[in-house]
Amino acid sequence: MIGKIPVRTRLRDAGLRPTRQRVALAEILFSHGHRHLSAEDLHAEALTAKVPVSLATVYNTLNQFTEAGLLREVAVEGTRTYFDTNTDDHHHFYVEDENRVFDIPGPHVEIGNLPPAPAGMEIVRVDVVVRLRTKR
Repeated sequence: MIGKIPVRTRLRDAGLRPTRQRVALAEILFSHGHRHLSAEDLHAEALTAKVPVSLATVYNTLNQFTEAGLLREVAVEGTRTYFDTNTDDHHHFYVEDENRVFDIPGPHVEIGNLPPAPAGMEIVRVDVVVRLRTKR
């Protein structure tokens, strides 16, 4: 279930065919409420749940879910990407020494004075990632 909607229905509504692997990965992803996972995290959870799936399939599925609006991609570094099950507008903290992402609670980030978009373009979303580390 994604919220109160069955996974197969939610996938179909998003324009995705509910294959066995997509359904299994969606159930793992969305069964724990809002959270942030890397492809490697989801792959490990799938293997623990005895879902036979390759890491490449996990990456492809996460990208398909993101394109369909079921997930939100959070890029914290060039090679480090997380997928957020909460697709509402919000911002994130990233704990560098733990490789952990979590939501900034409430409306604590104000965005102002954005430059105008180039001709023929529009601003879709602004993502803020506040990087944290343990005090030394």
